[in-house]
Amino acid sequence: MISTPQTDETLMLLYCEGDLQAFRELYQRHSNGLYRFISWRSPRREWVDEIVQDSWAALHTARPHYTPLAGFRTYLYQIARNRLIDLLRKKEIFLVGDDEQNDVFDNAAIDNATHANQDAQSPEAALDKKQQADRLHAAIRVLPNDQKEALVLQQFNGLSLEEIAAITAVPVETVKSRLRYAMQKLRSQLHSQTKQGEPA
Repeated sequence: MISTPQTDETLMLLYCEGDLQAFRELYQRHSNGLYRFISWRSPRREWVDEIVQDSWAALHTARPHYTPLAGFRTYLYQIARNRLIDLLRKKEIFLVGDDEQNDVFDNAAIDNATHANQDAQSPEAALDKKQQADRLHAAIRVLPNDQKEALVLQQFNGLSLEEIAAITAVPVETVKSRLRYAMQKLRSQLHSQTKQGEPA
């Protein structure tokens, strides 16, 4: 008989009781997604590891007060987002215009997105795939931060509108608007890049 995987919330409750194997499972499930989220949001590359580590440490500290009122992933991402905001305030840095941000997740994001399929592709197809990923990444990078955050959480982390609204502390309708504007700007940016690349 195949056992049904335990939910994140059940695992967190077990971890609250001291079950370290439950924590290891949670970490395995969510460490990559959390790192990806913070990588896109942090304006400083060197902050990413610190914020991610602090987030898991904060999760450990918060165990006595944990109640599964929201999904575990929402809870974890809220912790991480708050750690980032705290660090920004401490350093007196704001999430300002995209031109002033370091490109934190550039090569890693593109490589991870394309590497799995490259072995089965011709060199020309792999190069084309890489160039498409480059263009998409560049277009995402210049989105306003609130739109980029919503897009990354939905498209790269697979969160629902309700989860994104909980993490970012805005109404669901606001999340929908941010995603709509983000997609409009991406289409416009990618269309513009395509037109520029066409021969005269």
